[in-house]
Amino acid sequence: MKMTIQDQVAMCTEHYKRWKDTALATGDKKAMEKAFFWLELQSAFMALHAIEQVKGTDSTTKRKLIIAKTNLSKKLADYANEVLNEIKLG
Repeated sequence: MKMTIQDQVAMCTEHYKRWKDTALATGDKKAMEKAFFWLELQSAFMALHAIEQVKGTDSTTKRKLIIAKTNLSKKLADYANEVLNEIKLG
């Protein structure tokens, strides 16, 4: 199932706010890193969406967008793996 840009931004915003609040309340460096991860991911989703809307018709741009989206998916998978490892250790 493909998420809309609105869903992607909402998900990132929700996670960013949660981790930012935790980081500010506790001073936890890991929480701050997670907050920045979600902020970076949100920015990437928005940038890719904007590029897709403006230049998404030619084949070279489409190919580059697919590669970029694949890289974002890999980043999310790595993040999920990290969270799972933290749960195992905790």
